[in-house]
Parts: sequence; structure tokens; C-alpha cells
Amino acid sequence: MEKQKKEQHDSESEKKHSATGHHDKKEHKEEHKNHDHDHDHGHGHGHDHSGHHQHMAEDFKKRFWISLGLTIPVLILSDTIQQWFGFVVDFAGREYIVFGLATVLYFFCGWPFLKGLYDELKQKQPGMMTLISLAITVAYIYSSAIVFGLEGQPFFWELSTLIAVMLAGHWIEMKSVMRATSALDKLMALMPDTAHRITDSGTEEIKTSEIKEGDKLLVKPGEKIPADGVVYDGKSSVDESVVTGESKPVEKKKDDEVVGGSVNSKGSLKITVKHSRENSYLSKVINMVQKASKEKSKTQHLGDRAAFWLTIIAIGVGVVTLATWLLVGRDFNFALTRMVTVMVIACPHALGLAIPLVVAISTSASANSGLLIRNRTSFENSRKIDVVVFDKTGTLTEGKYGVSRYDTLNGKTDKEEVLTLAAAVEKESEHPIAAGIVAKAQEEELDIPDPSEVENMEGEGIRGKVKGKEVKIVSPAYLEKNQINIEETAEPEETETLVYVLVDDKPTGFIALSDSIRESSIEAVKQLNDKGIDCYILTGDNETVTKTIAKKLNLKGYFAGVMPDKKQDKIKELQNKGKFVAMVGDGVNDAPALAQADVGIAIGSGTDIAAETADIILVDNNPMDVIKLIAFGKATNKKMIENLIYATAYNVVAIPLGAGVLFWAGIMINPAVGAILMSLSTVVVAINAQFLRKKLH
Repeated sequence: MEKQKKEQHDSESEKKHSATGHHDKKEHKEEHKNHDHDHDHGHGHGHDHSGHHQHMAEDFKKRFWISLGLTIPVLILSDTIQQWFGFVVDFAGREYIVFGLATVLYFFCGWPFLKGLYDELKQKQPGMMTLISLAITVAYIYSSAIVFGLEGQPFFWELSTLIAVMLAGHWIEMKSVMRATSALDKLMALMPDTAHRITDSGTEEIKTSEIKEGDKLLVKPGEKIPADGVVYDGKSSVDESVVTGESKPVEKKKDDEVVGGSVNSKGSLKITVKHSRENSYLSKVINMVQKASKEKSKTQHLGDRAAFWLTIIAIGVGVVTLATWLLVGRDFNFALTRMVTVMVIACPHALGLAIPLVVAISTSASANSGLLIRNRTSFENSRKIDVVVFDKTGTLTEGKYGVSRYDTLNGKTDKEEVLTLAAAVEKESEHPIAAGIVAKAQEEELDIPDPSEVENMEGEGIRGKVKGKEVKIVSPAYLEKNQINIEETAEPEETETLVYVLVDDKPTGFIALSDSIRESSIEAVKQLNDKGIDCYILTGDNETVTKTIAKKLNLKGYFAGVMPDKKQDKIKELQNKGKFVAMVGDGVNDAPALAQADVGIAIGSGTDIAAETADIILVDNNPMDVIKLIAFGKATNKKMIENLIYATAYNVVAIPLGAGVLFWAGIMINPAVGAILMSLSTVVVAINAQFLRKKLH
């Protein structure tokens, strides 16, 4: 960000964290609360969560490669591994070299988990870090004691592989949550860096951060409007799509209000500033996004809950095992070996990979299918969606004006000639309606001549000379103002915008344009309806247009004429009825609603802020991908549950056997067999996760 924007950001209260920051903090609470081992959460410090996750990922990566390099010689020099694979590597002092390598592994490579243990116990929320730390600590202390005289078999190989696998799992997980940008930065970037303030002696260029309520500003053609205000001089059309999401430019004249961040078109405007930057519309949007993000569910990750209970079971059974064998008269070494066996069996190799592997596969497979996952919890929860609310413009519709019909009015001029003349003049214009007319002429392969003397008629249309004739493309209001009568009137349909073509000031033809419904929207709504999912439309457009589209698409209902800052309330209304709501939108005006929804989905062609606020981004701008999202969410959640079962099921049998409950029958698992069972569980989890890739294609 520019220095000025950074200063603005820094000067605001601590509540003004970015919306993305709230996503990230929310994900810390839901999914990564136990991974924040090298840094604090940055609360109250303006901490950059994107950089935070980047640093964590790099730290895990570095420690993983070091652990892998140290693990290889530990495995080669381990008695257990040599027995399994039938080779021998022996020399004087071998056990001390292994001890040295394992010590580095434990204290350096295992440090994130030891720090995580401290953090979890401090918060009184033992989870994955506690379980990992418990396993590596028991393995390290027990194995070290054997090196220095205690009878038994060392588990340095188990210690090293556990640390390496856990680092790999956490590295994968951190990479999947890294963020590249900030929603606050995207919002602030909508505002220009400078503004032209009108003074008694002329105009002066100032920073937008210096704008005060009541200032007089000059907004030149093509510039962004630097603040909310009221026009006191001038006339122009203003593109408010970046703020309102609606594609049709709005004509602005004296006493009309303008919104900061919207783009002025051809004419100059002089405005009186209505709100300071802190009270501007965009600032209000930021606040709403933040509030809605913070109010989202804080459900803890399934893996954390499983790790918590496995930790309790491992500690409980381990202590009971040690105490029981001592009480029945067995020697301390035997009792300790039984306890260590229980701890080894409980080592969460498989559990540590159960979730990260599924997440990594589902994230990459989804991305290949046009779904970018920003919030994994919401992605997994997409299986619960029973209501989908769509924004209209750019989501259900194309978001750009296309010619729906055109014709002659005088019966003399060919209808193709009407379109040709209009396209010739309009190709000099940047207006969305002009783009629609030119596109239609090109589609019909008409030969568009070059115009001359093209002039924009502020708020009324455009004029120019084509083939020696004066051609004007004007609004119905222009005809009324200039008392131009049309014998054969053209009535606009419910969703149409009408313009007239005048040749030498005589009505010659008309062109009707509309923002057409996406073909994919029709099929998407049909399939959602078939699945029992209710669909609504939520838009700031008028009720006539909205009702027509809702009827054509067979929607459950619609919300029309809703101002951007009220869209969030409509989502709340549905949620208060017990609905699990997904919101699909593409504009800044959708940001609060996207944040409020249980699952926020942004159309990829929309504004960056919509994408930054959403949980999921549909890259291909295809409403059909909502169907795909729900299917992917169900498949991913199912695979996670399967992996958690596979990762922990063997403990049900192995832990009691390791503790020696069937010792009286001659059945007992020694630590090596326990480690094999644990390894098999890890392999099963890894293979099962790979099946998800096929299912998502």
C-alpha cells in the first residue's frame, strides 16, 4: 500500500483490522489455534496474518528438511530397522551418534511442538500439539535412558519419523491457509490517492486523507470520486458498479449524491464533501465485513477434537498401565515398557496427516475445477447449505448490456442500417450501452464506418457524423425534452433499456438493451431446486426487473431494491429462520452479505473486495459451480471423517493390547509391533486421502 493508505490504516482504532485478518483469526480459532507456536496472534498489534502464515510455513519447511536429513541416518543405524530389512551397520559408539542426532531432532526440529504444548496447556486446551509433544518426549527420554543403561529397546527411529511426518503435515496445512492480499487494502485501493480541492484562488491537489467534511472538490472526467458528496455543479454519468454491483451508469447532476470510489465518466463534477473518510460508505462496508466475519462460527477443527480425546486417552491409559503393573508386583522396567508401548501406539502419525492430506488434495482438486478455497471450514460446511442467495448483476446475469432487439421506426431505413449507424458513433464511447451496441454490430458482421465530429451529450446521449449524416443516439428523455414525436413508439420490456437513433434529427430506429440472464444460471437454479435447496435473488435493482428474473428462473423468492448496507440484514433474516445460507455475489456491495452468510461465494469476475470477503471464489464465473461446491464439500467432509476413523480405530485394539490386558493369555504387543501398527494406519490414511482426488474429478 501507498504510505498514505498505510498511515490511514495505522491511525484507525484497533478494531480496524482487515476483513481478511478476521478470516485468518477465525481460522486460527477453528482450525489452527494449536499451530501458533512461534508467534502470538498479533491481537492489538496490527499483525499481518498473511506474513504470519508465510513465516510459519517457511519455518515448518526448514525444520522438515533438516529433520528428514537427520532421520535417514537414525533409521539406518537403528536396530529395529536393521532387523526389519535384514542388514547390519555397526561400529563403536553407534548408539551415541544416534543419541546425538535424536537430541538435535527433539530440541530443534521438535521445538514447534514443544512450544505448542506449552501454549495449549497455558490455554487449558490440550490438542494435537500436546499429543505430539507427549509422544516425542516419552520416546526421547525412554530411549535416552536405554542408551545410558536402562534395559530395553530405544525408539529414536520412532521419534525422528514422528517429528518429520508431523512437520510435513503442518507445512502442508500452513501452505493451504496462506493469504496473498488484504480485504481492507482492496477497499482502500478503491479510493484515489489525491483529490482536487477547490479554493478561492483555483484548485489544489491534496491527499485524500486530508479531505474534510464540507470541502469543495473538482472531479475531472475519467477520475475516481474521492469522497462521498453532493453535486453542486456539473453533469455526468457515473459508473457505480464497483460499489453497487449494478452495471448501468447513473446520471448525476446538481443536488445528486455521489459515492467515493465510483468512477466519473465524460463530464466534470463539482461536489461538496458529505462525509469524512472515517464515516464514508466504504468505511461502513469495512466495519460490517469485520463484524459479520467475527460473528461466524468458531467450531473447532475435527482433528483438534480427535487429538484432544486421544491425548486424554493416551495419558490416562499410560499412567494407569504403569501404576497397575507396579501394583501387581512387576518391576519398574517392565511397567515402563508397557507405558511407553501405549504412548508409541498413540503416536499421531496418521492423525497428523488425516486432515492436512485431505485438505491439500481437496484444495488443489477444487482449484483445478474452478473453486478457490479461502476458508476451509466454510468449504466443508457447504454440505449443509439449504438456501442459496444470488446477487443479480454479474452473477445470475452477464453483468453487461447486450442488444435484445432493434428495429426501424420510419419504415424506410433498413434495420441493419440503424444498428450500423449507431455502432459507428458508439464505437468512440466508453459507455456500457455503447459497448453492447458495437458488440451486436460486430456479432452480425456489419461493416462499421468511421465517424467524425463525435461529441458526448452529457446525460442525454452521443452524436457524430456518419456518411455525411448527423447521427444521434439518445434517451427517451431527450425526445421528450426536445419535443420530438415518434409515430411508431417502441415500448421497453420489463428488463430493457431503450435508446433511439436519430438521423438528421429525425427518428429512424430504436435499440433495446438488457443485461441478459446467464444460460448457466437457469440450469444451476434448476439443479439446486431439485436438491431441495431454496434459491433467492438479492439486488438493489427495481422490483419489476427483479420479479421478472425471479419468475424466469423459478426462484423461491426475491429481495428487490435493497441498498448495499441492508443486504446483510436479509441474510440474517434467513439465518434467523434456521437456514444455512450461502451468498453468491460479485461486488463491493455484496461484501457484508458475503461475510454474514454461512458460506460466502464470490464470482471470479467480480471485484477484488468481494473475492477477499468470500470463503469460496468461483473462478469460471459459472453459477453451476455452486452445485460442484456443495458436492465437493460433502465428499471432503466424508473423507475427513473416514480418515479420522482409520487414524484412530487401531488404537481401540492396539492400546489395550499394548497395555497388557491380555498378558495373562500370552498376548501382548511390544513397542516395535505397536510402531508397525501405527505406520500401517498412516499408510491407510494416505492412500484413502488419494481416493478423494479421483472423486473430485
